[in-house]
Amino acid sequence: MDNSYVYIMFSKKNGTLYAGVTVDLIKRVYEHKNKIIKGFTEKYGVDKLGYYEVYNDLENAIKREKIIKKFYRKEKLELIERMNPDWEDLYEGLL
Repeated sequence: MDNSYVYIMFSKKNGTLYAGVTVDLIKRVYEHKNKIIKGFTEKYGVDKLGYYEVYNDLENAIKREKIIKKFYRKEKLELIERMNPDWEDLYEGLL
């Protein structure tokens, strides 16, 4: 099976956060950036990729997403800070 991804998007440094799971990270972030799918990220301008994890199966990615969604905000911010201390949009690096 192809890779699966758990990711965290953000609006600005220390701004609004969104955690999700996908099998196509580039496509999904593109959808967030271009507000293709209406909902939370479109409403709150959450359009920058701050963090992601790669899994070799969707089941484990979904399990991890559920764990991350239960994290306190502080824990989500810590995940971003460890991978991306400058709060860069990691999307460009995926292309």
